[in-house]
Amino acid sequence: MAYLDNGNQIFKDARKNHYAVGAYNTNNLEWTRAILRAAEETRTPVLIQVSTGAAKYMGGYKIVKDIVEDTMDSMNISVPVVLNLDHGDFESAKECIALGYSSVMFDGHALPTDENLAKTKEIIKLAHERGISVEAEIGKIGENQGADGGELASVEDAKTFVAAGVDKLACGIGNIHGVYPEGWKGLNFDRLKEIADAVPVPLVLHGGSGIPEDQVKKAISLGISKVNINTEFQLAFQGATRKYFEAHKDEDKANKGYDPRKLLLPGTEAITDAMKEMIGWLGTPSIDEELKNAAFDRSSLNEE
Repeated sequence: MAYLDNGNQIFKDARKNHYAVGAYNTNNLEWTRAILRAAEETRTPVLIQVSTGAAKYMGGYKIVKDIVEDTMDSMNISVPVVLNLDHGDFESAKECIALGYSSVMFDGHALPTDENLAKTKEIIKLAHERGISVEAEIGKIGENQGADGGELASVEDAKTFVAAGVDKLACGIGNIHGVYPEGWKGLNFDRLKEIADAVPVPLVLHGGSGIPEDQVKKAISLGISKVNINTEFQLAFQGATRKYFEAHKDEDKANKGYDPRKLLLPGTEAITDAMKEMIGWLGTPSIDEELKNAAFDRSSLNEE
């Protein structure tokens, strides 16, 4: 039986040793299989996460958890897998804690800071009682806000939320969700360094799709330990699927090119390929390498 890891030791090790672990959004069964396949083939730990919108599309948070765990079993996955709620509100975070997700992100960035902090503390208490990891967000990750991105996270807020007990902290440092616009000014490394110098917890880079490789690597060197990827895989899936149709393979009736399993295969394989490339960018070491170096103690993976 597969088990879900809360990722605390994994991300602490990532911050200490200056690499990152990818957090990849799932959107359906094919996405889940593609992500798990890349993780197993590269022998690297992985965080699968689901947004509120994707969970609704898939049939709810319970179905998502069932799909991930059952797919892990059927594929004989042997690397650590973290299942995370991505950008959850207060009620969604409580629901996923009750369901047994191994990690939740409570996103209260739109709330007044005091309310965000108070609700984050409630989520931390509920989650930590069950050995579940908690991620919070400070500042504002850009959403269609032009080249400047969102509001920069403050160092004082970082200290406050870490003191409250968060396990991972997502910071607004000029990053943007979705496709980056022309003229984007890039990540604010000065603010990232200030936050990294002030708090010891693993830091999270949202909107990882589309950030140039050199900026991703520099962010990791400064304390980023988790990088969120979704749009990049959607674009990879779209491109491979488009090629399938442009080649008129769907019209090949003799070979049943119209079969949905064949229609979905090129896009699914493209996700796996894109993820393997991203793992190289992040510098995620294989579990076999970590165990060999005695730097990765599997027995402590779920410890607080």
